[in-house]
Amino acid sequence: MDIIDRVKYDGPSDVFAWRWPHDGLVWGTQVIVNQAQQAVFYKDGKALDVLEPGRHTLKSANIPLLEHIINIPFGNQTPFAAEIYFVNKAVNLAMKWGTQEPIPILDPTYKVLVPVRAFGQFGMKIIDAKKFVSELVGTVDEFDASQVCDYFRGHLMSRIKDFISAKIVNDGISVLTISTQLNEMSASLKQDISAEFNRFGIEIVNFYLSSINVPQDDDSVVRLKEMLAKKAEFELYGEHYNTVKTFDVAEKAASNESDGNVAGAGVGMGIGNKMMNMNTGMMSNSDSNNKPVAEQSSNSCCACQNILPNGAKFCPDCGTTQVKKDNFCTECGCKTPASANFCSRCGTKQN
Repeated sequence: MDIIDRVKYDGPSDVFAWRWPHDGLVWGTQVIVNQAQQAVFYKDGKALDVLEPGRHTLKSANIPLLEHIINIPFGNQTPFAAEIYFVNKAVNLAMKWGTQEPIPILDPTYKVLVPVRAFGQFGMKIIDAKKFVSELVGTVDEFDASQVCDYFRGHLMSRIKDFISAKIVNDGISVLTISTQLNEMSASLKQDISAEFNRFGIEIVNFYLSSINVPQDDDSVVRLKEMLAKKAEFELYGEHYNTVKTFDVAEKAASNESDGNVAGAGVGMGIGNKMMNMNTGMMSNSDSNNKPVAEQSSNSCCACQNILPNGAKFCPDCGTTQVKKDNFCTECGCKTPASANFCSRCGTKQN
């Protein structure tokens, strides 16, 4: 058995637990624990003492439990077998996660089954080194960030899928607009998953739901986007929506006509005539409603004053010949209509 007199670990930051590969220790061996580390002693599968950051000499004063287990007949230089795990207690903020398979969720607004993906990351810290090694690390020589993610992947995906599905269905949020709720959902998910991590001596420092998205080329997503586009178009045009869509159809039909599509040309002509008649009727009604009464019929009989049709030479009521004569006021000489009884300028009665 090789006798080791100095034990230390300077590994990468993504390694959470590392086991010293030799078990030949003696009383007086120097154990150096770096800042943000703890060293856990194991003997016969049982966790003994935990050393904090600093330089420690193996002796009964530091590890009293170890002396009771090991028989030391030859004094301080007696070798013994024990395991030392160095545990990294620094915060690791680069723990990334993501859904490997899309989550099928029924959009509550448009009733379309849409595949949803979610991605994010979280930060974690070992708060109980002895529990972490005993409950999670076991007998492996090294336990890093990827192994932590693999171990908790099932728990994370189960909780995240259930949470997102419940959020969309219960709150009636469309899949395409749920990204506005990411901060609120991240805080809720952090509380939801923390209990399982705490059971292994791990604290969740933060949890981020970075994005919730859908495959852009999926058929259901394409249909959902078309529905949203039609809704936005309807809200933009309001009551004129049908008229605008008719113009669109006519434009497409005209395009087909230019490509030699006879059927499309016929459709385009039919729609065009319908639109022309509709516009003509609208203009006719508008002109009829806005046209002054005097313009609609400005002729009257010179004898009985009844309204005459335009261009009439005889009155249909009294038969008087309609002759337009220029009359002049006998007082001021102003030109007056033949049917006028008084001058419009001076008011003199006309004979």
